[in-house]
Amino acid sequence: MRRLSLSRALFAALWMVIMPAVSAQAGSQSAPLASAKLPNIGDLPQDKYGDLVRQGARIFTNTPEYARRYSGNGLSCSNCHLNAGRQSHAAPMWAAWGMYPAYLAKTDRVNTFEERVQQCFRFSLNGIAPPLDSHEVRALVAYSQWLARGKPAGVELPGRGFPTITRTGSDPNPLRGKSIYAQRCVACHGENGEGHKDGNTYSAPPVWGMDSFNKGAGFQRIDLLAGFLKANMPVGKPDLTDQDALDLAAWINLQERWPDPRKGLLRGLLEK
Repeated sequence: MRRLSLSRALFAALWMVIMPAVSAQAGSQSAPLASAKLPNIGDLPQDKYGDLVRQGARIFTNTPEYARRYSGNGLSCSNCHLNAGRQSHAAPMWAAWGMYPAYLAKTDRVNTFEERVQQCFRFSLNGIAPPLDSHEVRALVAYSQWLARGKPAGVELPGRGFPTITRTGSDPNPLRGKSIYAQRCVACHGENGEGHKDGNTYSAPPVWGMDSFNKGAGFQRIDLLAGFLKANMPVGKPDLTDQDALDLAAWINLQERWPDPRKGLLRGLLEK
């Protein structure tokens, strides 16, 4: 009996060690798989639906050009939702579409997907919210719905949103973040966070200043921005540690940018 009990205990201990590793490996593989089976825009039909989705893709990847009526800075949707809204762990559209309507703490109510698009224009794009029935909103909704084809609705898909960085034991250190920015980010985003332009469009977006997101945007939250940085920066080879990402986010969010429009211009400019 004692030998049997010992065997069971050893088996239970091995199970506890092995299963988290297997789960972690499965989780790391599932996100790329989810984004690998997305539709090809070249397969869209040549009809009004196809035209609307293609226009949504153009707005998504070059917002200042194709949604200039409502855009207020140099950013495009694809600067946050990378690879035209396809990339896992960069708030991909295929994982977001099926989760709305949803409660958002930012508004303290249940929001539709169309209302979420309006908020992106107001805060991340520092512009004005397009009407819900505007061509721009309808095109972006059609594009997002098309990307999500075949994905289950109401299911938290792997790769949705941005990763959450757990507590590191140290507070975000903006002075250390300044050093990281100088070493790792300046080449693309500029010494003063101004980004890099090819002609009239940004090949690397501004991360602060008057052409970047305002203080009402989600990226003004250190934890959210750090999760994006950890998963996606530097582009093509993300290798920041958790603490690096937190420190870098703290430094970026100390810089000047347009105020939160909910507070009004004067109050917003006076507040840090």
